[in-house]
Amino acid sequence: MTTNTNPLAPPSALLAELTYRCPLSCPYCSNPLQMGGRDTEMSTEEWKAIFDQAAALGVLHVHMSGGEPAARRDLLELVAHCAGLELYTNLITSGVGLTRASMAALAAAGLDHVQLSIQDSTAEGADWIGGYEGGFAKKLEVAGWVAEEGLPLTINAVIHRANVAHAADMVDFAVRLGARRIEIAHTQYYGWALHNRAHLMPTREQSEKAYAEVEERRARYRGQIVIDHVAPDYHAKYPKACMSGWGRLSMNVTPQGKILPCHAAETIPGLEFWNAREIPLADIWANSPGFNAYRGDDWMQEPCRSCERKTEDFGGCRCQAMALLGDASACDPICVKSPRHGLIAEIAARDSAEKVEGFTPRRIERIREKSDA
Repeated sequence: MTTNTNPLAPPSALLAELTYRCPLSCPYCSNPLQMGGRDTEMSTEEWKAIFDQAAALGVLHVHMSGGEPAARRDLLELVAHCAGLELYTNLITSGVGLTRASMAALAAAGLDHVQLSIQDSTAEGADWIGGYEGGFAKKLEVAGWVAEEGLPLTINAVIHRANVAHAADMVDFAVRLGARRIEIAHTQYYGWALHNRAHLMPTREQSEKAYAEVEERRARYRGQIVIDHVAPDYHAKYPKACMSGWGRLSMNVTPQGKILPCHAAETIPGLEFWNAREIPLADIWANSPGFNAYRGDDWMQEPCRSCERKTEDFGGCRCQAMALLGDASACDPICVKSPRHGLIAEIAARDSAEKVEGFTPRRIERIREKSDA
């Protein structure tokens, strides 16, 4: 067992991916390409044990996600357990699967916050992107129930070619819903989004227009709603600080109990990630080879190693470097200082220029069937 001898702060947040099951089929889905089935998911008691260990370790926030966490019949029990541990709970949901009664029960059990995804600002666009008829109407209902329970609401909107023209409209929509915060996040291209990149990539002009319009909304709604605006990587000068640095502040738990630094970490071959079904969470956080692989800066290549920005962006995204360059230790090619930065412009120009009419809602299923073959 390799031991990390550097001082290490405890994680402040834990993303609990309770299940990969989801009624939607969004083409940028963050679920892995190869997913375990329902029979491999952790039990209620196993999840409770993880939350117990997380609280003891120093975790403050638990984000319950998926897939769709409402697909778990024990969601209420898990929320109540976390509340008993004084863990702040955030439900990350599509809204589908929730009812008025279940929302009231979750609030009574101690749920602290709801993050609701939207796919577009119109019912037609949202239902087409998510591949679920009636999904948009359901989200409106859920937002109303959240408000009735007095819970804070965050709206999450992933931006891509099919909805980029409506990015600012989605901010307006979130304000009308009474949300306190909205995340406007341009698509991250790995996993399913990488498969669908030619269907999702907007042009630079579209991205810049949307970015400017959202920033205008920031000024318009200052003091009314917080806008977290994640810029489009492929049109950026510098990479963002992905996960605020690998293994620095948070950890992800898969439905099968594997502990990851981020939800896409398993796209990097050769990394060893430990499982909370077998090893205590504190030991995994401190000593897992997968977590220690990209902590600090010893792993960095040039130009990252000598760059003044390395404590700001931590070299960018390891999964993106792997997906684009085949080397997870390389400087994220999004960065203008990367010797491979020109590749990004080539990809963006090519994929955004292709005359693809758009993805179909079931495109993911066709890719999934191919990958399972």
